[in-house]
Amino acid sequence: MEEITNKRKILNDPIYGFISIPDELVYDIIEHPWFQRLRRIKQLGLTHYVYPAAQHTRFQHAIGAMHLMIQAIDILRMKGHEITKREREATVLAILLHDIGHGPFSHTLERTLVKGIHHEAISLLIMEQLNKEFKGALKMAIRVFTDTYPKHFLHQLVSSQLDMDRLDYLKRDSFFSGVQEGVINSDRIITMLNVENDLLVVDAKGIYSIEKFIVARRLMYWQVYFHKTVLAAEYMMVEILKRAKYLAGKKIAVSAPDPLEVFLKHAFRDEHDPVFLNAFTRLDDFDVFYAIKSWANHPDRVLSLLCQNLVNRRLNQVVLLNNPAPATLISRIRSKGARSLKISNDEAASFVYCGKIANDAYNPKKDRILIRFRDGHVEDIAESSDQLNVHVLSKTVSKYFLSFPKGIKSKYQDTDKNTP
Repeated sequence: MEEITNKRKILNDPIYGFISIPDELVYDIIEHPWFQRLRRIKQLGLTHYVYPAAQHTRFQHAIGAMHLMIQAIDILRMKGHEITKREREATVLAILLHDIGHGPFSHTLERTLVKGIHHEAISLLIMEQLNKEFKGALKMAIRVFTDTYPKHFLHQLVSSQLDMDRLDYLKRDSFFSGVQEGVINSDRIITMLNVENDLLVVDAKGIYSIEKFIVARRLMYWQVYFHKTVLAAEYMMVEILKRAKYLAGKKIAVSAPDPLEVFLKHAFRDEHDPVFLNAFTRLDDFDVFYAIKSWANHPDRVLSLLCQNLVNRRLNQVVLLNNPAPATLISRIRSKGARSLKISNDEAASFVYCGKIANDAYNPKKDRILIRFRDGHVEDIAESSDQLNVHVLSKTVSKYFLSFPKGIKSKYQDTDKNTP
């Protein structure tokens, strides 16, 4: 009895206050080294280059999402929907582990070292391995996570356009970045949740909170996740890892901590390679940034310049555009960059490049947000809202960006008409 009581820990969270760990199994999962790794992975990667306090971790986010899940399940139970003790535990575990497959600077890593392997596939693999280690205790959690459990609404609480993941990260990212436009009323939204025909719905009284949620999501993408300086830092890291992997492929020495070195030297085709899982579950932010600091003195000029610039926050200029930059213009800028940096035109591609971003605040073609009215009928939020902005926000807005070293003039420099 003493052992169980000792595992009923309480965590103090700046967003929600005290969070209780609900049971012994959840405690043991949290204490597992693979979950503890999330303490060493920032939720927002290099966003602290713009918002200095945005250094919260994926561990904090997972705990927060777990807390919201417990609240949501309690509300649904109170409204008469049957959720057994085992189903409650399984759904709590599913949301707790939903991000365990994220690596350091996750989306940057997915573009470079683990191409073609999505973090959700890695999360599932880790959950399956933990299920073996805990003798089948996560079997139902895996079914909820993969939407193979009969109660579909439980999966929607974990992964949908109105899941506990999004509710937590919007509040948490807003809090730590200081961007108030991302503040949402998660208590109100959760209180308005309901279930109709095995689908998660929102009672009509909560429609304005959902509208605010969608608007907040759109604004957070433009002001935080797609901030021009954040893009500059993240894509600089992409180029660093691409260059390091290129050099390693050429048998040029690129020293790195063991877990990172595995990914520099191997091209994994899928996440089921046992070497992959062993290295991935040891890899964190510290490995990557330690290597980048070391590579700042590497004899390869391209790698060393990129690393020096990132470490010292000498970031590229980024211009957002409504249309792709012409190839001829990019070629001219690369030629200028090559002369300025004393590198070849081909090497200048690591410093001058273009890309595309898409802001998808609400997509009615995906798992929709449904509003339930008093007479029992259900409508999509885009149809039922009396606010024009929901119809506008349901459209994907794409922007292109051009990135180049500061000091190299571009026809787009110092113009505001192309920015959102």
